[in-house]
Order: sequence, then C-alpha cells, then structure tokens
Amino acid sequence: MGNRAGLILTGGGARAAYQVGVLKAIAELLPRNAHNPFPVICGTSAGALNAATLAVNARNFRNGVRYLNNIWKNFHANQVYRTDALGVFGNTLLWLAGIILSGMGINKLRHVSLLDNSPLIELLDEVMPCDKIQDSIDAGLLHALSITASGYGSGQSVTFYQGADEIVPWHRTRRVGIPTKIENKHLLASSALPFFFPAIQINREYFGDGSMRQIAPISSALHLGATRLLIIGVTANEAVEQPSRGEIGDYPSLAQVAGHALNGLFLDSMEVDLERVRRINNLVAMMPEEMCQRADFARVEVLVIKPSQPIEKIAERYVAEFPWTIRLLLRLIGASHRSGSTLISYLLSEGKFCRALIDLGYRDAMERRDEIQRFLDVQPRRDEEMPQ
Repeated sequence: MGNRAGLILTGGGARAAYQVGVLKAIAELLPRNAHNPFPVICGTSAGALNAATLAVNARNFRNGVRYLNNIWKNFHANQVYRTDALGVFGNTLLWLAGIILSGMGINKLRHVSLLDNSPLIELLDEVMPCDKIQDSIDAGLLHALSITASGYGSGQSVTFYQGADEIVPWHRTRRVGIPTKIENKHLLASSALPFFFPAIQINREYFGDGSMRQIAPISSALHLGATRLLIIGVTANEAVEQPSRGEIGDYPSLAQVAGHALNGLFLDSMEVDLERVRRINNLVAMMPEEMCQRADFARVEVLVIKPSQPIEKIAERYVAEFPWTIRLLLRLIGASHRSGSTLISYLLSEGKFCRALIDLGYRDAMERRDEIQRFLDVQPRRDEEMPQ
C-alpha cells in the first residue's frame, strides 16, 4: 500500500470556503506544475464539491485550486438556491403545507424543502465534468475519490467511491462503502442540508447530507488505502475562547435550534473519530510490532487544520450580503445577528463572506507551512519563490 496521503474535506455549507484558502496555501508550497498530492480524496457535504473538483483537476493541483478559488470568491447565494420572492416564500409555503399534509397522512408534497436548490443543480451541470474523474484514476494521479451521503431509508452512512480496482467494498455497522461512478447527483445528495435542501434519489433510496449519521468520518479514507491524513475542518480550534455559561436567557429560536443541530451534524463525529485515532496511535506506540500486526493495528499520521477564529463571528459581519428575501426568511425564524449567526454561517454563500474565509484558511495554513511540507514530504520553497 505504501505511504499514501489522504485528504478529508468535511461538511459545512458556505463554511467550506475556508478549505479553499488552505488548499490555496498548499498549492503555493508545491512546485508550480505539481500533480495532485493526495491519492485519496474524501468529501462530505459541501466538502464533496471541493473534493470532486480536485479529482477532476488531478493533473495540475494548482489549476484545480485556482478554479475553486475563482468559484468561491465570486459566489452568490442565488447560485446555490433561489433567492427571488416566489422561489423563497412560495417554496416555504409549500414546505409548511407539506408538513401539515404529512401530519394528515397525505404525502402529496414529498419533494419540497425550505429552499429551492435548482440553481446549484444547474451550476454543477455547467462546471463539474465528473467524467474526468476516471481519467485521473487511469493516469495514476488519483487512487480514489469518495463522496459520503446519508440514506434516509436505510439509516446508513453510504460512502460512494470511484477508484482503483484493488479497493474492496466494506460493510460496517451503519456504514458501507460502495463502488460507483461519481456523478453530480452524488454531490447534490451529500450536500443536501436536512430541511433546507431536498433529498436526492440515487438508485432505490433518497439521500441527504453526508454528515448525518457519519459516525466514523476518518474510516473511509483508511478503507480506500490512505496511510496518513490531512483533515481540513470548518470549525474553530479548541484554543479559541468559548463563551461562558451565563443566565438561562430567552427560549431558543428556531434558527438557534437549527444552528445547534447543524453544528452537531458537522462537528461532533469528527472530534470523536479523531480522539479514537489518537488513542489507537498511543496504543500502537506501546505495543510490540508483532502484536500490532496480529491485531491489524497501524499508526495513522493525522494533520488537522481548522479555523483560528470562530466562523460564526465572521458571518455576523456579512449578514447584510444576503438578498432581502433570505434576510426576511431568517428573521421570521429568529435568526438575528447573534442568535442565528451559526445558522447564517452555513447558508451565507456570498462572495465577501467566502473571501474572508478563504483569506483565513490561507493564513492559518501558512502559519503551519512547516508541518504541511513535512506531511507532504516536499522541500521548503524560499520566500522569494513564493507567489506574490
């Protein structure tokens, strides 16, 4: 299997712009025409869109990152979901009607969600040539790409992967790995935020955001043959000061509950899985090599890069960038600048906010450039060689 680097891009809606900043720094630390340095790429939720772009552009990593950078820094919410009055409020009324009818046992509006993501479908059809993924694999530039989605019917976390023939499908408790040809429908399914975006049908099942029920987000990369992992998260480092517990305060708004639920989807499972990997690494360090082989234990090098600042605090500064229709909708569900900032940070697909996250990701990665270069086993570039 060798020494194979894996890249894990987590979910987080608009927060995934942070990943682009980190990738931009990595591209500048590599030789100008370097191929993709990550033979295994795993994407979940919005991270799936970034992962697929890197896989398509595996022949020239910098070009792939430049393409992502151009997309994200010029993003507008209306490229992800409808922001016109009819699209927002008409869809919201249909969503409410669907809830009422469902409660009455009438399932006539099964495909309605709070937001209409048809613009994202059109955008992916225009900019994402998934057919090129196999070209990257055939050229030896990519060992595997995986996209994880959550099955609403089976309750399983399903990792769809496209890769080398030697990869063996897996079946574990509540999670499976299935070989397939990655298409835009897999990306849409993986990034379908519950309630906000509609579920996507793949074969005989409907799927939603891949972060749901993803109890072991690191395992897919290991199943696909990665021996060391770079994980780009979208929530602030533990070192960032956390708010203290004060008075009980007001009853939480719908926006606060939704933001809390999304944090649970995107953050908790990765933290638990990282802790599990660290424990195994400590155990391997204490065990004789022969015993490790019998137990099928191996040390996994993990480098995690996460925001040095709370992204929801950054989002508070850019709420006005939302179209008026979305601002009104968010106000109706209780999303003020502070109480709804977490939810806002997942939905704020606007260029100014995304550029702020890209800049943060770039700075955070450059501050850890020595660690990244050691991880990728590349020679440090002199400052005068760095792009200006």
